[in-house]
Amino acid sequence: MVSHTLAKTKESADNHELILDAAGDLLRELGYKKMTIDELAKHAGLGKGTVYLYFNSKQDVALSFIERQNKRLQVYLHEILRGKGTATERLREMLIQRVMFRFQCVQGHKEGIDDLLICLRPQLFERRVRYMAAEARIFAEVLIEGRTVGEFKLEDPFLVAEAFLDATNSLLPHSLSPQQLGERSHLLQRTSILIDLLVKSVEATR
Repeated sequence: MVSHTLAKTKESADNHELILDAAGDLLRELGYKKMTIDELAKHAGLGKGTVYLYFNSKQDVALSFIERQNKRLQVYLHEILRGKGTATERLREMLIQRVMFRFQCVQGHKEGIDDLLICLRPQLFERRVRYMAAEARIFAEVLIEGRTVGEFKLEDPFLVAEAFLDATNSLLPHSLSPQQLGERSHLLQRTSILIDLLVKSVEATR
């Protein structure tokens, strides 16, 4: 009985991920407006009814896909935070990856992401506040560590973390045109320049 329950749980988790993987492909190939539950089920290799067992609507699928991407980014940022290097080096890498990870997520979208942002703007705004708060806590950790070991000089790590996120938001996909999203090397260059300025602003004078 226990093994049967575990098997059903795994099947449920697998189907959930299959649907979100299919959503990622269709959002990239067709865009949000043209994506349908029928096409989503076909792409995932599941029945339409199975999709509705996990998600209430196309909107629910898209929001869940975005949620998964943000959780993956938070895990990645934690890995860098706990990795090797000075606090300064890790802070810089975390800020770069905050931008470039999201760029990678939307690269190749033929229809861009404007239709998704427009259609889901109220729901995304509510979730974005939560995503920002979670990321700010991660960045505050490395700022606190850097201040403790004398690398950084700052008063309120949480306010500084929020300011750093506000600054790098200007380089995230929702703030860039399709043309600006097209060149990874150019975006990386712009990101590196901004982050150098941000990191220098908190470095302790020696």
